[in-house]
Amino acid sequence: MSKAYPRTFSHIGISVPSVEKAVKFYTEVLGWYLIMEPTEIEEDDSPIGEMCTDVFGANWGKFKIAHMSTGDRIGVELFEFKNQENPENNFEYWKTGVFHFCVQDPNLEELVEKIVEAGGKKRMAEPRYYYPGEKPYRMIYMEDPFGNILEIYSHSYELTYAAGAY
Repeated sequence: MSKAYPRTFSHIGISVPSVEKAVKFYTEVLGWYLIMEPTEIEEDDSPIGEMCTDVFGANWGKFKIAHMSTGDRIGVELFEFKNQENPENNFEYWKTGVFHFCVQDPNLEELVEKIVEAGGKKRMAEPRYYYPGEKPYRMIYMEDPFGNILEIYSHSYELTYAAGAY
């Protein structure tokens, strides 16, 4: 068997209580591009309706979706489902599945303040340094205004871990 080559990351899907509010937050605070306006998808026999039934099973009804893109061309699908629920604890990191996504900004502290001003919150009191006194690599865990967990790095993933951060 040949060695696997590294696949690139295409997109992530994020469930939110309001697609319109999420588009506003992600464009105004994170600067992401809106590439497809919020659209309602209904359960029917159209190609997209049938594809969604393959994914969600029968009787999903309808949902709203918008497509966005990050500065490095990673896609973000925002979903608003009719039976959307806000879990009491959206940080069940010990359960299998994605528990956060991470963005990168060299001015981490300024982005933290913008997120808080927009209704998000810090999950850590202050950013942490990976190499205190040696390198300026910082990180912090946050929540967007909808309860989704996001992390912010000041530097690239590769730079942060190349020398072994811990």
